[in-house]
Amino acid sequence: MNAPVRYLTGITTSGTPHLGNYVGAMRPTVQASRKPGTENFYFLADYHALIKCDEPARIQRSTLEIACCWLAAGLDPDHVTFYRQSDIPEIPELTWLLTCVTGKGLLNRAHAYKAQVDKNTAAGVDVDSDVTAGLFMYPVLMAADILMFKAHFVPVGRDQVQHIEMARDMAASFNHLYGEHLVLPAAQVDDAVALLPGLDGRKMSKSYDNVIALFGPREQMRKQIFSIVTDSRAPGEPKETEGSALFQIFQAFASAEETAALRQAFADGIAWADAKQRVFDRIDAEIAPMRERYQHFITHPAEVEAILQAGAAKARERSRPLMAELRAAVGLRNLSTQAAGAPADKPRAAPPSFKQYRETDGKFYFKLLDGQGRLLLVSAGFESPREAGQRVAALKAAPDAADLAGLALAAGVAPDDVRAALRELTPA
Repeated sequence: MNAPVRYLTGITTSGTPHLGNYVGAMRPTVQASRKPGTENFYFLADYHALIKCDEPARIQRSTLEIACCWLAAGLDPDHVTFYRQSDIPEIPELTWLLTCVTGKGLLNRAHAYKAQVDKNTAAGVDVDSDVTAGLFMYPVLMAADILMFKAHFVPVGRDQVQHIEMARDMAASFNHLYGEHLVLPAAQVDDAVALLPGLDGRKMSKSYDNVIALFGPREQMRKQIFSIVTDSRAPGEPKETEGSALFQIFQAFASAEETAALRQAFADGIAWADAKQRVFDRIDAEIAPMRERYQHFITHPAEVEAILQAGAAKARERSRPLMAELRAAVGLRNLSTQAAGAPADKPRAAPPSFKQYRETDGKFYFKLLDGQGRLLLVSAGFESPREAGQRVAALKAAPDAADLAGLALAAGVAPDDVRAALRELTPA
């Protein structure tokens, strides 16, 4: 029997979930958790929330609300590992170990840090103004979340792909020094997942105050849907579906047949009020049963806490053994396990490794290093990390026939040396 493929997803506990969160994150992850042959880890990222929120009551309330939303949406804690990040003490410990193998230059390139530096530069203030160590180290904590449970895939939006690539770099650096202990994860980007527009047509976000509450009162949802901005076309006038926030929101919930029917109604000149009522009815048909479950959980926080504690116990069945393995690997060991004068660890023959990175020209590159860290080759630039990754995968798949065109071999390195290194990376 093949080992299950492991997936991991987290949501930061710094706000109240809205309809966009449900469509973009909660619904697809609940559906994914039911796939056979998979093992799924879902967590409430409350450590991450501390980076952006300094209101303790808000973090606590958000943790409860997001947990209730996930459970109401159908997440089954008996079939997944559902836990709160701060209940796993091995995560911050792994964060420190990764910190010790992660170059500052890698973290300098993180989008969130660079965005703050750019903002400060534009404002003419110190580049590190309002940059906490937490913000700077955010990618390391995220890497620890992923690597702790040996996730193979992390479903993310395109704006988060960089964090998964950084987690791979950190895992590769750790493995290069201490042996193959960590699994290198991959980002999973699903372009089919809907991104909902808000009431004003922009991306639905609390930052824009344009959200539709997920499990608020039924009449509140109806009022919010009826406030969606539309144009001035009167009943009987044909209406465009292209660029219509109302139509896009409906499409995220409707079947292909329902979507086609509303498209025809737009062409036939449906009144905006009737169109909004149809959108509300369709969304409410899906949300109403979950709203009842949500109200049960939100009024029974002790029940939610018990679910999270059970999930933490399940998660720590994985995190404790791995952390013990990693502590031993780096030398944090019980002194009685080695007699005085015993020989030191034998040097490991590290395998060759690929390193992927992004240069200032905006393109993505990779290089191949041998077990001693000697440079073997450098690639030309690729427009996306996916293209670079595909070329790396092709080299690994057929090392003896590897196409080295477009790759710059380091001085003194022959093509046969490169192919020999590639063979070491090819599973037997």
